[in-house]
Amino acid sequence: MALNIPGLIAVIVFYALILATGIWAAWKTKKEEKKGNQTEVAIVGGRNMSFFVVLFTTTATWIGGAYINGTAEIVYLPTRGLAWVQAPLGFLSAFIIGGLFFAEPMRSKKYVTMMDPLQEAYGNTMGSILFIPPLLGDLFWFAAILASLGATVSIILDVTGYISIIISACTVIVYTLLGGLYSVAYTDVIQLLFMIVSLWICVPFALLNPASENIGYTAFNEVHQASWIGKIEAEYIGRWLDDFAYLSLNSIAWQTYIQRLLAASSTRQARITSCMAGVLSVVMAIPSVLIGAAAASTDWNQTSYGSSTPAERGESSMVLPIVLQYLCPTYVSITGLGAIAAAVMSSADSSLLSASSMFAHNIYKKILRKKAPETEVLCVMRLSMVLFGSAAAGLAFLSRSVYDLWFLSGELVYAILFPQLCCVLFVPNTNTYGSTVGFLFGLLLRLLGGETALKIPPVIHYPGCRLVDGVYVQLFPFKTFTMLVSLTTIILVSYLTRFLFRKNILPLGWDVCNIMKECNFPNPQPRVEGQIDLPLNSI
Repeated sequence: MALNIPGLIAVIVFYALILATGIWAAWKTKKEEKKGNQTEVAIVGGRNMSFFVVLFTTTATWIGGAYINGTAEIVYLPTRGLAWVQAPLGFLSAFIIGGLFFAEPMRSKKYVTMMDPLQEAYGNTMGSILFIPPLLGDLFWFAAILASLGATVSIILDVTGYISIIISACTVIVYTLLGGLYSVAYTDVIQLLFMIVSLWICVPFALLNPASENIGYTAFNEVHQASWIGKIEAEYIGRWLDDFAYLSLNSIAWQTYIQRLLAASSTRQARITSCMAGVLSVVMAIPSVLIGAAAASTDWNQTSYGSSTPAERGESSMVLPIVLQYLCPTYVSITGLGAIAAAVMSSADSSLLSASSMFAHNIYKKILRKKAPETEVLCVMRLSMVLFGSAAAGLAFLSRSVYDLWFLSGELVYAILFPQLCCVLFVPNTNTYGSTVGFLFGLLLRLLGGETALKIPPVIHYPGCRLVDGVYVQLFPFKTFTMLVSLTTIILVSYLTRFLFRKNILPLGWDVCNIMKECNFPNPQPRVEGQIDLPLNSI
């Protein structure tokens, strides 16, 4: 296959448009920085972004290349199907829960990052340890979606994948570095609009191709029943519920999402835009579902792809670009490639800004250089963008391994960080001892549960654990179980240590985390004649 010159030109034009939008947003950022705190403008947009921009950038938080590619892949896979497409409903739940319950407590104290309440409650040392899982998650996520884009470009344009990885990474780094959240948010608007239009243009061509049967027929025909509608076997219900809970709850405990809640001009706006973003994320999945259904209903012998199916060639993960390339005209497939590139960049810039924001604000300013001026913090933030972005681009060449590492780091965030965030926001008086034990217990339980993708065998065999193709698979909802155990551990250990120190069962000299010094006991009041003293436990 020869180099697709028109497609290459179209992609270059698209990248130039995104870069120009990012640079324009950077100019707007400079104007806002003159009005107030430079760091807050770069990280949370000065907390005064418009409704429309916040809505689109919140939606783009999780609507990336993995979302639209992965949805099409799951619908296409004969062993999965539509019944296993959980991301749209999972993100809908996450956005609603986040908007209704997390927006107000995060905004009430004017936090700048997700790590602020953790450092405030558990101290800088514990806060810096809790920073590690989301940092790794952001890096691996950036790398994974760059690898996805590289594979897509190589299929449609016949260009070596590493070229698109390098160019995409450089473009994202430049405009994110120049404009912070404003550049990310405004480019998200362009990218999301382009994604919606481009994918819907491709859908009719994929469905009406002569090689494809009517998806309505294949959906309810016995031969095709498992192809794209799918079903959930009774033994897999626990696994399905575990994955759904993971998507619904874990998607909240990331700086990329919390950043959008903090950037809204009011708590009411944050709640409304978050809930609407959930609905929009479901709508965004519809074209990918239809494309996956078209792939499952296609006789690939009638196309230039060849006699083997994508599943037989081990290319199921690339089914969306394969459909665009072989079931759509050239100019349409180029449009679809633009949609995938837009999706990738909308997620990549968010991850880059997230990691650099937390490092500059929570690690450098709060721990390493507490008296650092705003300009210095901004310089560190921009330098970290270059370093993190370069590291992610390098990791992208690992391809499949990066996806596996991202899944594991994401599950560590679920098992470790989500319970910690819930405790500091909703459970009073949790402390550093509970946080530490909960962290260690959650980490240990998750690792002992094993990881199929990384070939880590399980030490703990939960109910339903079985050997499939030489690999142990946990059918019990052990990820959610681990999260709940971690949450319970934090609360119990926090209240137990507080009780032991308060009753002098443990000497205060052992309180190395100084939790008792941070307790605000009421000052003794002068005794009034005739006053009746009640014991504390009667109140």
